[in-house]
Amino acid sequence: MAEAITPVIDPLEAQLIQSDALRVGLVVPVSGVLGLIGPCAINCAILAADEVNLAGGVLGRPVELVLIDGGRPARRVAAEVRMLTDGRAIDAVVGTHGSDVRLAVVRALAGRAPFVYAPPYEGGGHAPGVYFLGETPDRQLRPGIDWLIERRHARRWFLLGNDYIWPRLAHEAARRHLAARNVTVVGERFVPYGMRDLPLLLEQLATSRADAVLLSLVGRDLVTFNRAFTAAGLSCPRLCGALEEHGLLGIGGDATGELYGAMGYFASMVTDHSLSLGERYIRRFGSSAPLLNGHGQGCYEAVLMLAALSARAGTLAVPVVDAIADGTSIVTARGRLTLQDRGVRRRAYIGRADGLDFDIVR
Repeated sequence: MAEAITPVIDPLEAQLIQSDALRVGLVVPVSGVLGLIGPCAINCAILAADEVNLAGGVLGRPVELVLIDGGRPARRVAAEVRMLTDGRAIDAVVGTHGSDVRLAVVRALAGRAPFVYAPPYEGGGHAPGVYFLGETPDRQLRPGIDWLIERRHARRWFLLGNDYIWPRLAHEAARRHLAARNVTVVGERFVPYGMRDLPLLLEQLATSRADAVLLSLVGRDLVTFNRAFTAAGLSCPRLCGALEEHGLLGIGGDATGELYGAMGYFASMVTDHSLSLGERYIRRFGSSAPLLNGHGQGCYEAVLMLAALSARAGTLAVPVVDAIADGTSIVTARGRLTLQDRGVRRRAYIGRADGLDFDIVR
């Protein structure tokens, strides 16, 4: 059987195409601080669209992906989504990107098209036609915090994140849990993208005498900080809410045994579903393709969930999709995922960096 090819279409080109295809806006960063997650996310979305198309498409129509750069300022991304939706150049949206972009896209869509959002997020934010696949802070960060308290006796924590909604609300949840465990927060900082004043930040961290650091930095900033942390000779466990395989590669790997990621998926997971995804990914894109990671795998899930929702509803009309959303399930590298209250309730895995790979410890 010939392999289905699913192009990623430029947004302006999408307005000119006349076909029976169902066009899905794929919002992923290909620029900015989060740009490093884009290549794998695009590949994974293409793989999922290929598989959906081989199974008959969505509502009998072949899926085409329309790439929208989610690494730009939120207002620009939202304006493009609104333009494409108004012009009926896209029929639905999937993606992985920052929560600031998500909020702007939700306002731009205003319930006119389904939107499946893949990555970990801060919780809340329910709106018509929006479906969440990622973990909230309690499910993503609490297992790692507990593991470090119990196994590494981490009693003094420093919280560091980029200055936008996800890190701020993630830290709120973390502070509540740390207080419940009678653990002390010895410092907290939110920094703008770009990691300015990094030497001063490292000095503050060192003088805090923290036993552990919760990092809610993202993308390039997470890479920059961890490189500088190691170069400065600092040593304590770091628990990261956005560290995946590309970020670890950008850091240059880790040999300290002190760097941890909290994600719903790691490529090193040894399960039948995870191994199968890895084999199909390599077969489709080759052995030199961007590394599989949690953000990319999330885009794979998002396309499959959109197809499952539409098949169950028999339409992409948001009120009908909302009515049937709960109970809709798919099987991915994480196993079976089922929507409940328009979200997936799964706990994250804790991966300890070991060179350029992750050893799952919980």
